[in-house]
Amino acid sequence: MSRQGQDGVPEQSTEQLREQVERTRHELGQTVEALAAKADVKAQAQEKAAEIREKAVEVKEKAAEVKDQAVDAASAMTGRLRGKAARTSEVIKDRIPDPALEKASGTVVSVRRGATRAKQRTLARTPDAIREKAASAARKARAARTPLLVAGAAAVVAVPLLRRNRRRK
Repeated sequence: MSRQGQDGVPEQSTEQLREQVERTRHELGQTVEALAAKADVKAQAQEKAAEIREKAVEVKEKAAEVKDQAVDAASAMTGRLRGKAARTSEVIKDRIPDPALEKASGTVVSVRRGATRAKQRTLARTPDAIREKAASAARKARAARTPLLVAGAAAVVAVPLLRRNRRRK
């Protein structure tokens, strides 16, 4: 049993006092470490910067993933549109009578010859700077050829359908 001290509080053994001092030191050490961590602005800034870098990497990876999905979707759509354009072209060719196709073919040959002659005359008279700008514009037009062809094919299909619908009314 413990003995009573002068003030009525039980006296503690030396061992108990040492343990209590050790616990108090340990708690005090933890408190000091916590206060030091709060006071270390540089370390906090570095931690926050590391968090931001991690988030940036995550956002970048997500953006790359979304980009890949968009590219895949665009490729799939392009393939479908090309297939539809080819089928539409075949349907149109099947509906046009052979004499009209032959006449159109002859007209195409004639127009190409005339265009070639006009091109040669124009090239002979055109300054180099203007030729370079025209070549640049032609490259850009060729790059946008697919959407233009799709729009043209859609128009070729839509116009007869609209005419047929108007006649029925």
